[in-house]
Amino acid sequence: MYDVVIIGAGPAGLSASVYAKRAGLNAVTFEQSPISGGQVVNTYDVDNYLGFHGISGLELSNKFKEHADALGCKFVEAEVTKITPLDGGFVIATDKGEYRTYSVVVAMGANHSKLGVPGEEELAGMGVSYCATCDGAFFKGKTVAVVGGGDVAVEDAIFLARGCEKVYLVHRRDTLRAAKMLQDKLMSLDNVEIVWDTVVDSINGEDQVEGIDVTNKVTGEKSSLKVDGVFVAVGILPENQLVKGLASLDEKGYVMSGDQCITATPGLFVAGDLRTKKLRQIVTAVADGANVITSVEAYLLKKK
Repeated sequence: MYDVVIIGAGPAGLSASVYAKRAGLNAVTFEQSPISGGQVVNTYDVDNYLGFHGISGLELSNKFKEHADALGCKFVEAEVTKITPLDGGFVIATDKGEYRTYSVVVAMGANHSKLGVPGEEELAGMGVSYCATCDGAFFKGKTVAVVGGGDVAVEDAIFLARGCEKVYLVHRRDTLRAAKMLQDKLMSLDNVEIVWDTVVDSINGEDQVEGIDVTNKVTGEKSSLKVDGVFVAVGILPENQLVKGLASLDEKGYVMSGDQCITATPGLFVAGDLRTKKLRQIVTAVADGANVITSVEAYLLKKK
């Protein structure tokens, strides 16, 4: 019987593992991927995590995992298929058997929606990005394209316009879905060009993004844009399948929780990108890992 089961070994899950070990809890962390780190693994350069300037996402993830391993944190490579409350605890069903625990930390994160076009996967981290605040600084003085038309896409375009020479906002419709205030700000920028009614057909380049092929949905006209980077902002999908019916979700599917990482089900906690929060970055995920174990300790103290 574990004190806590942690599901997910991204920055939030690894941080929770370390804090659980230091707290003397009997804990195990499940990760279905053979490489820990979550989305960070696919980030070419991390330039905003304090103390690790210019490190790659894979290197940073490895350091997180090495820290956890050095402390003796327990990891199991398995896919968790179901969380079932039972007798004041939980049964965790995996593809490698069942586990019992007093509490659960869900830290499966969220995945950016993809365009699904040729070149996107191949050039991920080499000019294709899903986080303007993470990677925008690498494109100072360059030309980039943002794909999308909602709040995030427009916010990304505004943010990138501060340092980039030119920003294309490629949107498949003839109107934006973003808030009016954001649209007004966007329209006031001289170095932003909106490419209306247009979809991306492919992202091109050898070892780095060099351009995109696009099609105007109204005219059928095909053309190319020369860009150094492509920022995809067409939505984020929280990995919430395991907690549906157990935790309260907001309209976008994120688990409703504050900084204490407590959910609607006693003993079930959430950390990282899966929970409701304004900023989803490595540093906030790591902070969640610390906060969530503090909440788990308080819960176990009352329970035991």
